[in-house]
Amino acid sequence: MTAPKEVELKLELPSASLPDLGKIPLIRALEEPPKNRVKHATEVSVYFDTDTHKLRKHGVLLRVRRSGDRYLQTIKATGNGRLLERDEWESEIAGETPDLDLARGTALEPLLSDKLRRQLKPLFETRVRRTTYPLVNGAQAVVLTVDRGKIDTGERSSPLCEIELELEHGDEAALFTVARELTQALPAKLALKSKSQRGYELIDDTLGAPVKAAPVELVPGMSTREGFKAIGHACLKQIVGNEPALLTGDPDGVHQLRVGVRRLRAAMSLFADILDDRQTAAIKSELKWLAGELAPARELDVLMKRVVAPVRKRHARWDGVPALTRDFTERREAALARAQSAVKSARFRTLTLDIASWLETGEWANPPDDLVRERGDLPIEVTAAGELNRRFKKIRKRGKSLAELPARARHKLRIQAKKVRYATEFFAGVFADKRAAKRRRKFLAALERLQDGLGDLNDIVVHEDLITALGVRRRPASRKRAFAAGVLAGHEDARVDPAMAAAVDAYAELAKVKRFWR
Repeated sequence: MTAPKEVELKLELPSASLPDLGKIPLIRALEEPPKNRVKHATEVSVYFDTDTHKLRKHGVLLRVRRSGDRYLQTIKATGNGRLLERDEWESEIAGETPDLDLARGTALEPLLSDKLRRQLKPLFETRVRRTTYPLVNGAQAVVLTVDRGKIDTGERSSPLCEIELELEHGDEAALFTVARELTQALPAKLALKSKSQRGYELIDDTLGAPVKAAPVELVPGMSTREGFKAIGHACLKQIVGNEPALLTGDPDGVHQLRVGVRRLRAAMSLFADILDDRQTAAIKSELKWLAGELAPARELDVLMKRVVAPVRKRHARWDGVPALTRDFTERREAALARAQSAVKSARFRTLTLDIASWLETGEWANPPDDLVRERGDLPIEVTAAGELNRRFKKIRKRGKSLAELPARARHKLRIQAKKVRYATEFFAGVFADKRAAKRRRKFLAALERLQDGLGDLNDIVVHEDLITALGVRRRPASRKRAFAAGVLAGHEDARVDPAMAAAVDAYAELAKVKRFWR
C-alpha cells in the first residue's frame, strides 16, 4: 500500500516576535474580513512508545491528538532521511487511547507484537495554541500553522513556538517562497527537529546538547543525485542541530557545527561533477564565510587545552605564564563571541534555509545539460567507487614522501585525507556486505590515524603562529612575556617528531589496507 505523504517545512521563532506576524502582507490579508479563513484551536498531543523507545529506534512515531472533543491518531515514518517528506497515516479514533487495529498497512504494523502492545505507554505531550492560515495562490496551496505552547514529560518541560508550512498541493518551492518571506520579516530560523524528537531529548536530558554526524542512509542502486541529497540532508541537520550548544558556549558545539560545515563542503567536492550551477557557487561562498567565523574559536580552544593548560599546570609561577594565559583566554572568549554572533545573524538563518531549498529544489537536481544529468543518474556505487579510487591514489602518491613535505603540502594532504574519511563514512551503506564492511573498518581506522597525525602537525604550526603573535602583542615585548611564549612554543616543538612518526606509521599501514569499494 502506498503511504500518504506529509510535505512540511518548519521554522522556529521567539514567541515575543509573534505579534509581528500579523504585519506581514500575506498574513494581514487573511485577517481582514471575512476572518473565518483563519482558525484557532487548543490542542493536546500525547506521544506513545515503550520505556526502551522501540518505536523511536525503528523510526516510527505514534501520537494521539485531542482538539475539542475529537481525537486524531497519527502514525509517521520518521527515519527516512528526507527533509520535507514523511509517510503519514491519520485516523479519527474514539478516545485518548491508540487504536492499534488501525495500524494495518502502516510503518507501525511490523512492530506490533503482543509484547509491544502491552508495553506502549504515554511518554510526553505537547500543549499548544494553534492558529491556522490557508495560503492559496493559483495552483499553490500552503497551510501555515503557528503553534505556541510547551513540550512536557512530567519531569521536564520546554517552551515551544514554531511555524509549520504544509504543502497541500503544488510545488515544494512554494514552501520556501513563503518561508523566505517569513524569515525576512521575523527572526525565524529553519527547524529540523520535530516535536517528537524534542520530547525524546527532554526525556534523555540531551535537548541542546552537541550533535555528532549521523549515519547516511544510502543503498546500492539509488542514483548519484539521490545519494548526494541524502548526504546533504545529514550535513545540514548537524549544522542546524549544533546551534543551541554553540550559543551556550559549549566548545564541542563549536567543533561539531564546524564538522557539519566541513562535511557538507567535502560532499560538494566529492559530487562536483553534478554540482555546476550558480546556486551551488553561492552556497559554497557562504559556507566558506561560516567556516571562517568558526575557525578561530575552535583553534584557540584546542590551543588552550593542549598547550596552555598543561604548561600553566606545571609552570604556574613562571614569569609571564599567568599573563599570557589571561591573554589567550580573552582571545578565546572573543573568538567564541564572534562564532555566536555569526550563527545568531540573519545571514546564517538565510544560509541554512537556502541550503535546504537548494537540496530540495535546486538547479542541480534538474540540470539542462544532458551530460550532467546522466552523471546524476548513475548508480551511487559507481560514483562512490570512482571518487574513492581517484582520491585515494592522490593520498598514496603524496604520502610516500610525507616526512619530507613542507607544512603547506602536509596541510593539503591532510585535507585530502579528511575528504576520503568523510567519503568512507558517507558511502558505508553502499558497500555494506560482510567483507566490504570489514575492510572498510580497517581502512577507516588507518585513515583516522593518518588524519590525527597530520592534524597534530597542522595544529602545531597554527599554535606556533598564535603564540608568536601574542607573545609580542599589546605591551612592549617584555622579557617575561617573551620567555612565556618561548615555553609554550617549546611545548609544541617537542610534539613535532612524535606527531610525524605517528603520521608516517599511519600512512604505511593505510597503504597496505585493501580497498573496501572493489
